Amino acid sequence: MSAPSATAAVTVAAPPGTVYGLITDLEVLAELADETTAMRWVSGSSATPGARFRGNNRNGWRRWSTTCTVTDAASGQTFAFDVSHLGIPIARWQYDLEAVADGCRVTESTWDRRPGWFRLPAELATGVRDRAEANTTHITATLGRLKIRAESGAAD
Repeated sequence: MSAPSATAAVTVAAPPGTVYGLITDLEVLAELADETTAMRWVSGSSATPGARFRGNNRNGWRRWSTTCTVTDAASGQTFAFDVSHLGIPIARWQYDLEAVADGCRVTESTWDRRPGWFRLPAELATGVRDRAEANTTHITATLGRLKIRAESGAAD
């Protein structure tokens, strides 16, 4: 696979299984993400390869939805899904977890898979001119929220 178009990592003082549980809980993941306002299962009901979910997204007054198909789901290790809109490939999102001495290291990455002809319509629909830059900012914010959420839960 090619290099991701955006990626970042954070060390979380919580076990990989706990963090995996958070990122595979669609309600929680939608709360942690910047553009995503809601996610719900449309085929299957848990993070298993082949399961599909719908993502509702917002940037200011702009709103759009995507269909996501789980491609990888290894508890405590990897959660990944492909994103499409009206059958057009949009992106791949992946969360990799690695156990470390004081918890786990979480790496969130995305690959832009939009065809060239689709980039301008996507920019107009989402209001995002530089998707790689926006996703880098979003990933950093999401991982920061994930760290806070996981560590506050780990302390309970």
